[in-house]
Amino acid sequence: MTANTSSANPQEIAHFAALAAQWWRPDGEFRPLHKLNPVRLRFIRGVLLTHFGMKAAGLSPLKGLRLLDAGCGGGLVSEPLARMGAEVLGIDAGEATIQAARAHAEACGVTGLTYQVGLVETLVSDAIPQFDAVVSLEVIEHVIDPARFLSDCAALVRPGGVMIVSTINRTPKAFALAKVAAEYILGWVSPGTHDAAKFLKPEELSGPLTAAGLVCDPPVGLVYRPLSDSFDIDRDTSVNYLMVARRPA
Repeated sequence: MTANTSSANPQEIAHFAALAAQWWRPDGEFRPLHKLNPVRLRFIRGVLLTHFGMKAAGLSPLKGLRLLDAGCGGGLVSEPLARMGAEVLGIDAGEATIQAARAHAEACGVTGLTYQVGLVETLVSDAIPQFDAVVSLEVIEHVIDPARFLSDCAALVRPGGVMIVSTINRTPKAFALAKVAAEYILGWVSPGTHDAAKFLKPEELSGPLTAAGLVCDPPVGLVYRPLSDSFDIDRDTSVNYLMVARRPA
């Protein structure tokens, strides 16, 4: 697909397809996402339970919710959300990536989870029934047209539903830590994984979502704690951050 017809970036798709076998290796190329995952999942779970007035008790607190993981990659978020009881559709443009996600889910016996090779705009054009929630984590900085991608994701959120997005802020601090340190000093990811020019400021996220009819909460920061080698929720949004957007009922 070209920039005129899709927000998908063929170079990015090829990059992650080449790494498909590493998605579930905590010490591999996707180590930062494995570090991020516990706090991301706690945040998503908390937002969904509060937004839909659900109880946190039991092994399937998200039972009854239909979720879309847009740009699901190898399923690091899709699979845990399905384990929490949600019916999850994970969609990604990379066939090899989806194959890796399916293989892991099948090996672990995860139910309530469907993976599909494709693009978000295809779901919109196919008039797929709308979702209770759409999540898209660390994806928007890899697409050609962020505004269109956000608009398409928002179109799939049902009235009364919610959308959760996370990405990297475009600040000097983010350039130093998420680009230079992560790629060239710490070696967390391969050089060239991120293009700092594609990092998005919170207003560049909230603008298209607001235009699509959603109401955005203030951004929430995700901060790395070196002493514990983990991420945590924080008021500091200068590097990684999450944004919640809600469609009025």
